[in-house]
Amino acid sequence: MATADSNHVAVDINEVTFRYGNIRALDGLSLTVPSGISFGLLGPNGAGKTTLIRLLVGLLKPKRGSVHVLGEVPSRHTASRVGYMPQLHSLYTELSIRQNVEFFARINGLTDRTERAQRVEDTIRLVDLWSRRNDSVTKLSGGMRQRVSLACAIVHNPPLLLLDEPTVGLDPELRVTFWEHFANLNEQGVTIIVSSHTMDDAAHCDCLAFMRNGRVIAEGSPDELRGDTGQTTLEDAFLYYVRSEEGDRA
Repeated sequence: MATADSNHVAVDINEVTFRYGNIRALDGLSLTVPSGISFGLLGPNGAGKTTLIRLLVGLLKPKRGSVHVLGEVPSRHTASRVGYMPQLHSLYTELSIRQNVEFFARINGLTDRTERAQRVEDTIRLVDLWSRRNDSVTKLSGGMRQRVSLACAIVHNPPLLLLDEPTVGLDPELRVTFWEHFANLNEQGVTIIVSSHTMDDAAHCDCLAFMRNGRVIAEGSPDELRGDTGQTTLEDAFLYYVRSEEGDRA
């Protein structure tokens, strides 16, 4: 498990359990995420990744255990300090790209008109959509909507980014651009938590938590996870831990 001084912890999750009816989405899960790194939640659909991110945003409350984000229990107060990109976009389809990004900038505290306009332009340029800035979201492809959703999450420069499958639908060149930007944000002290099931995203993370059935089955850097299992790929390392877990239960 990643460890850090309490003054440099972005997220602290302690023995969290969450259920949807009879389905246990999270099962006594604990994680500590240090500030200023890219932390990947890697696992198949149904592993509990999206549920965990929704708990960090404050959209859900744990049935048992505790969650602290930037030193506080997730709430409206912490929301403006967090950038959240959901798996299914929450864009206003009747508005243009620029109007969407500006709206999220405003609700997250960018009140100065000049500063807001510059941040909106810079962010839309980052996702390579400036030439389409006046197009309504209804005219965009799924991949383009994904890029707008990311722009809305980062426009207010939050110290914590929660990104649920952020690179789905992106071409390889733009995916590289995004990860270069994420690395720059880490250098500025921004913490990024990425939920993904792709090994390409996982390889860019400083630390990974392999998740399965609502629990963390392994944690470490990509090199540590490959080295500890004697595997050459993260996919094989993940399968190694799955088989080990199943063997322990047998």
